[in-house]
Amino acid sequence: MERSWMQPLAQLLRDNRQIALVSGARQVGKTTLARQLLLEFNSKGNYLNWDDVDHREMILKGPDAIIQYLGLDQIFREKPLLVLDELHKYKDWKIFLKGFFDRYENEFRFLVTGSARLDQYRKGGDSLMGRYFSYRLHPLSIRELAGEVDSGKLLQSPIQLEAEKLTRLWRFGGFPEPVSQGKDRFFKRWQNLRQEQLLREDIREATHIQEIQQVQLLAILLCKQAGKETKYSTLARSIRVSVDSIRRWLDVLEAFYYCFRIRPWHKNIATALRKEPRTYLCDWSMISDVGQRAENYVACHLLKATQWWSDLGHGNFDLFYLRTKEGKEIDFLVTRDQVPWFLLEVKSSKNAPLNPNLKWFQQKTGAEFAVQIYFDGEGENVDCFSVHKPVKVSAVSLLGQLV
Repeated sequence: MERSWMQPLAQLLRDNRQIALVSGARQVGKTTLARQLLLEFNSKGNYLNWDDVDHREMILKGPDAIIQYLGLDQIFREKPLLVLDELHKYKDWKIFLKGFFDRYENEFRFLVTGSARLDQYRKGGDSLMGRYFSYRLHPLSIRELAGEVDSGKLLQSPIQLEAEKLTRLWRFGGFPEPVSQGKDRFFKRWQNLRQEQLLREDIREATHIQEIQQVQLLAILLCKQAGKETKYSTLARSIRVSVDSIRRWLDVLEAFYYCFRIRPWHKNIATALRKEPRTYLCDWSMISDVGQRAENYVACHLLKATQWWSDLGHGNFDLFYLRTKEGKEIDFLVTRDQVPWFLLEVKSSKNAPLNPNLKWFQQKTGAEFAVQIYFDGEGENVDCFSVHKPVKVSAVSLLGQLV
């Protein structure tokens, strides 16, 4: 299956000199995407993985040894692509990459893939400044399963997805392998193994956190509280650690794509909450409560869309929730260049009345669209963003117009 990033990344690598840094969760499909891009550029063998002992030895020898090892010391009709996978596990990866790029910028295209640590490192002092563009690969979504994504558009044309694919996506989460397998026993084993590797291998190796069992307990608590306000003090008391430890561990879990937090929007709303974020899981299949899973499912689709639009240069998009001290709330707000764009409320049933808070918050924020989605109806072939007043549509229809 060709991922939505395939053609946009191929074009971006052709049009720009910068390194493409592709980050994403374990098992989300980064390596598969990289290998497909190598075929696109007729560069099938130009692949080094830090986890491979022979490849690691070659990386440590430096750029010239790599060029000789891969047989790249010749003239090519088109600049070949070079992929460096899991490079972030090399302590001095940024220094190495800077030197490699500065020396061979005009001879190769560079694609570097790895865990969210790529994203984590770029927030600090950055020796790669000006030498890369960062892209984030997310799990599968309704649109990606349904058909081709036009990277030149913000909102896609209405589309419908077969019931079987919808069921698989809801049941097994958006990670490609369990969705393609569609088997319960395989999925349970895959999910347990991924959780173990993420917490006990990736996070422990990268962060040297000693209290890994307490981090595991925090991960379990987050499954039960997905979509609720994250009270750091309550979590700290439950696990019997400091609030600072909870904040630090949440930062780590977020950096490795276990979860993500969205914060309340408060501009133009005097009584809005300002501090407490809501935490969602990057894998909604881990949530047993149907209502919580539905909200988390939508949150993952919205996060993927906002980051896709931002990474492609359509603008700066962000995801928030809305809640006032008086108890008025709406599940999600998407902003475009710091301006409210559309409001979204999640309901399980089509028969649920339209939430009056949609109209109230739309007037307060000036958001262009206000939509209430429901999960018990089939997708309709309608443009969910053609009406500016608060309306109800199926979740499949609206999420299918994202990415």
